[in-house]
Amino acid sequence: MQYPASRLMALALLLGTGSASLASPFYAPPPIDEKPHGFSGEAELGYTQLSGNTDSQTLIGKSQLTWLRDRWTHQLRGGVRHVSRDGEASAEQYHLTGRERYDLEGPHYLFGFTRWEKDRFSGYDQQLAAIVGYGRELIGGERHRLSLEAGPGYRHDRIDSEPNASLAVAYGALAWHLEATETTTLEQDFSVESTDDNTTSRALSSLTARLNSRLAMRLSHEIKRNSQPPEEAEARTDRTSRVTLLYSW
Repeated sequence: MQYPASRLMALALLLGTGSASLASPFYAPPPIDEKPHGFSGEAELGYTQLSGNTDSQTLIGKSQLTWLRDRWTHQLRGGVRHVSRDGEASAEQYHLTGRERYDLEGPHYLFGFTRWEKDRFSGYDQQLAAIVGYGRELIGGERHRLSLEAGPGYRHDRIDSEPNASLAVAYGALAWHLEATETTTLEQDFSVESTDDNTTSRALSSLTARLNSRLAMRLSHEIKRNSQPPEEAEARTDRTSRVTLLYSW
């Protein structure tokens, strides 16, 4: 099965817009003084194809662009995931996030982000969330970091066969980062978005090994769980394990 041109064009756009770790889709980037001012970016790509007894294709692309200016960190992230088996799509996901961080004195910061998601098999046509809040770095070392953040928000759900829903959200998140060696990084991220209707939790574990100043390999496992998805959803929990190539600039 060949991927439609529209999907490949979308992936190319994401990779063109490619920092804080790309493995962290939910959390604030590191303190601004750890990186030079200006633009930086990162693109992550993975593709596998099986043929014979099983015909399947998997395409994963992520990209992140970061702009640092004074106390502000501006960030744009996007991603696409598509899996097909025997010519039929079994997973199709897209997301785009714009995020702002403002550093206060010491380990404190304010943040806000807007996220758009579309998951063909989740029961939602699409979801749009906006969240603001306060964050604190509990550990802020050069090689070891731990951050917590929380805040209120709003989410609008467009559901395939039910009325649209507008929901208040309580958000909390944790991000842990450890540079185990000069070329190896471990990360663990976790977030919860709770509403009156359901609770969505996300966890991402990753191991990144840098090959040179620009290229790295990443092994990661991501879990997303919705406690009460729409009836059309095929499952409450999605799990994704992947090995990808990263390019940063």
